[in-house]
Amino acid sequence: MTQYFPFVLMALAVLLFVLPARARKRAQAQAQAMQNSLTFGTPVMTTSGIHGTVAGLGDGTVDVEIARGVVVTFARQAILEVRSAATDVAANPGDETPGAPGAPAGGI
Repeated sequence: MTQYFPFVLMALAVLLFVLPARARKRAQAQAQAMQNSLTFGTPVMTTSGIHGTVAGLGDGTVDVEIARGVVVTFARQAILEVRSAATDVAANPGDETPGAPGAPAGGI
C-alpha cells in the first residue's frame, strides 16, 4: 500500500493546484477579451458596482458616462461585465428619481 503513496500525492497536487489554475486562467482570458471588445455606447458595470455606458476608450482606460454629462475614467480592468440595455429606464430616466414628478412618494 505504501508503494502507491507517491502517486496519490501527485494526484492530489493535480487536483489542488493545476485544475484551479487552469480555470482561473480561462476566466482571466474571458475578462480580457470582454474588456478588449468594448465599444462606444456599450452599457457596462464596474467592479465597484457603478453602471454606465462607454463614452471613450484609451489604451488602458475607459471613460464611462454614469449620468448625463458625468464621465468617469476607469482602468480597463475595472470593467466587470457588459450589461444589456435597459429600455424602460432609458426611455424614462426621471421616473426612478425620488421626488420626481410622477414618481411614487417615498413617505408613509
